[in-house]
Amino acid sequence: MERPPFRYEINLNTALLFITLIATGVGWGIAYNALVTGRDTNAANIARLETRIAALETTGRVLDNHELRISAVEVSSRDASAALRAVESSINSLASDMRLTREILERLERGQSPGRSPP
Repeated sequence: MERPPFRYEINLNTALLFITLIATGVGWGIAYNALVTGRDTNAANIARLETRIAALETTGRVLDNHELRISAVEVSSRDASAALRAVESSINSLASDMRLTREILERLERGQSPGRSPP
C-alpha cells in the first residue's frame, strides 16, 4: 500500500476554523487584559479604602479621648458647683452670724454709753 501524496489545499472550512482560532485567542487576550486591569483597579481601591479606614480609626480614637476628657471636665464641674454651693451656704450662714454679732455689739454699746448705767 502506498501513501497518498500530500496536498496543501485551503478550503473554506479550514479558513473559518483558523479565523475562529485566532478570534478566540484575541478574545481570551482581551478578557485577560480586562481581568488584570480590573484586578489592579480593585487593588488600588482596596489600598485607598484601607487608608481611609485607618484614618477613621485614628479619628475615632481621638474622639474617644476627647469624650473621656469632656466627661472628666463635666464631673469636675459638677463637683466644683457642689463645692461652690457649699461655700455659698457657709458665707450666707456667716453673714447672718455677723449680723447677729453686730446687733449684739450695738446693744452692748448702747448700754455702755455715758449717762447710762450698765444693766
